[in-house]
Amino acid sequence: MKEWNVVITAREGFFKEAGGMLEQFGPVSKTGFFNILVMHVEDPFLMMEKLREQQATEPAATRFLSRVMPVTHTFTFQTPAIFEEKARETVSPWIPGLAAKGFHVRMHRRGFKGKISSMEEERFLDIFILDALERAGTPGHITFEDPDAIIVVETIGQRAGLSLWTREELQRYPLLHLD
Repeated sequence: MKEWNVVITAREGFFKEAGGMLEQFGPVSKTGFFNILVMHVEDPFLMMEKLREQQATEPAATRFLSRVMPVTHTFTFQTPAIFEEKARETVSPWIPGLAAKGFHVRMHRRGFKGKISSMEEERFLDIFILDALERAGTPGHITFEDPDAIIVVETIGQRAGLSLWTREELQRYPLLHLD
């Protein structure tokens, strides 16, 4: 699947069951990465809400899923420099919403091993956002303790997906499993 907007981590030993359970929301594709599936759904947030409801009323229904991560923006890249350029473009509109707030960037990289480092790219985007907030006169700060927001970067091969999650959303959707 070339166009995806949801990345799923199946619980170990339940790859097939996770894929079958998710088919109610749309087509599910394998990725070639261990326990990782992708989907393209019309409304990823509606899917998260339905999964939350299923988890609340029938916890066993979601037992095959370790993590479900919708992304709001996707792009392809061929080099680390192109990745960084497109990632900056993607997060720039989110910067005003991070004014005077605590946040961090979390990256889950699959593929591009040895070319892109998750830690280095997290730090790169953290610094980019902090610098922009400082220039705007609304400094933010990096925190891992109860952040106001987390920016998520998912990569599968040469495709990246990004999303921003608020504290409230992180609490509402436990299947996000961030930090």
